Amino acid sequence: MGQQIAMVMDLNKCIGCQTCTAACKSLWTDEEGQDYMLWNNVETKPGRGYPKNWETDGGGWKDGRVRYGRTPALADHGAEVELNHKEVYFDGTADRLQRKAANFEGTEQSIPSDYGSNWDEDTSSGEYPNNYHFYLPRMCNHCTKPSCLEACPVRAIYKREEDGVVLVDQDKCRGFRQCNRACPYDKVYYNYVTKTSQKCIFCFPRLEQGIAPACARQCPGRLRFVGYLDDVGGPIFKLVYTYKVALPLHPEFGTVPNVFYVPPLLPDSFDENGNFSDDSRVPLSYYRELFGPDVDQALITLKAEMALKQQNQPSELMDLLIAKDWKSLFKITDVQEL
Repeated sequence: MGQQIAMVMDLNKCIGCQTCTAACKSLWTDEEGQDYMLWNNVETKPGRGYPKNWETDGGGWKDGRVRYGRTPALADHGAEVELNHKEVYFDGTADRLQRKAANFEGTEQSIPSDYGSNWDEDTSSGEYPNNYHFYLPRMCNHCTKPSCLEACPVRAIYKREEDGVVLVDQDKCRGFRQCNRACPYDKVYYNYVTKTSQKCIFCFPRLEQGIAPACARQCPGRLRFVGYLDDVGGPIFKLVYTYKVALPLHPEFGTVPNVFYVPPLLPDSFDENGNFSDDSRVPLSYYRELFGPDVDQALITLKAEMALKQQNQPSELMDLLIAKDWKSLFKITDVQEL
């Protein structure tokens, strides 16, 4: 196995603008049968996510064997909503945007939408004034131990030798959907038109040209770092191994993800008198649920390094995370301008 490409996302800088989602969607999933696919999405946490309640669907590994979970239903992603754009903008027969009746099983009727990719967006948890929420971008983790690969009965899923990107061979795939059941992150999608599974490809054609993935390159918050895990001088190695502030999402799933997250430090909470409290605004139990037990030390390190910077003392970690130059985010071969 060669190098392993990886990504780190600093959740302290994510504003939930969905630019990454739009960049991925417009580049990769505009073909027939891909309407509902969001290879990259940004969800509000705590929240049900996309598809709905993906964290409870199962999958991953247990006792060295693939643990099959539930196959995500199309309804868990939400129905596409069609608006009367043509009537408003081109025909002049309507003066406001409204939902159009959808053709369903040969009849003109409105299909209700009771869920969608941003259904819980900006929905806080907790009680005022200590309510909280944050944004979590998600994509395929291109895992070191991908359960989707192990589950595929025809070996249509494979990891590229040169960079560890996990891909689905569309010529080999027969649509058994075992990969959908095995992926605990529900990031393998089924194309109901082509009858094949499809997923994030980490923009490998861009990587081969030394260009960062679209989601990372277009991010206005500069929160995504892209590089190789074993590049000792690169940002990924420093954030994951040196400072240990970048953590995988749900490590208990056992797939050993190669997408990591710097946990968010939300504003201080308030006590009953309205004064600042030492209690974390986000319950530590929820942080641990998402990122595992190592999140406690990661938060301590982040706060200590922030304090150094506030005292005008040097902090390599803070300088790294600030990333004033966008090229510093991408430690890949021959980074080019777009």
